[in-house]
Amino acid sequence: MIGFAMCGSYCTHRLALEQMKALCESGQELLPIFSENVYTTDTHFGSSEALKERVTQLCHKPIIHTIVEAEPLGPRTPLDLLVICPCTGNTLAKIAMGITDTAVTMAAKAHLRSNRPLVIALASNDALSANLKNIGLLLTRKGVFFVPMTQDDPDKKPHSLVADFSLLRATIAAAKEGRQYQKIFL
Repeated sequence: MIGFAMCGSYCTHRLALEQMKALCESGQELLPIFSENVYTTDTHFGSSEALKERVTQLCHKPIIHTIVEAEPLGPRTPLDLLVICPCTGNTLAKIAMGITDTAVTMAAKAHLRSNRPLVIALASNDALSANLKNIGLLLTRKGVFFVPMTQDDPDKKPHSLVADFSLLRATIAAAKEGRQYQKIFL
């Protein structure tokens, strides 16, 4: 089973849902995990209720959305792989620094202590500034793999990086083999 965690990069949720659907249609069993903000926040991109309903329909499982629910995901409920798609810069920084204060960061911590692969599909407006050091830290950590990423709008958002969500499945396949799908930066 693959854990599929979603963070609050609301503008990329549509792309993440496309990948979730493709994984489900290919026969993958997914366990959905939401940050508390994703679970409760309505935005102009859509309501949290509509997102929860869509994800529950796709995955046929209840959504894990609290630290208490996420804690067993390493030792007691092992996942073959954990995907964070999208992963915000905030969540990336917390994982890099070992901070566990959300369902998603707890899922990552619990999962990584079982030495299984973590795949990160980053979507962050500060990836090439405040979060660049965190990308570097996680690139050196065993078991952490990144979906290849690019600047989404270099002129208006010069520090922003966003994963190429269409490469999620290829990155998962490589991560299962213990290797980083190349190129990391497109």
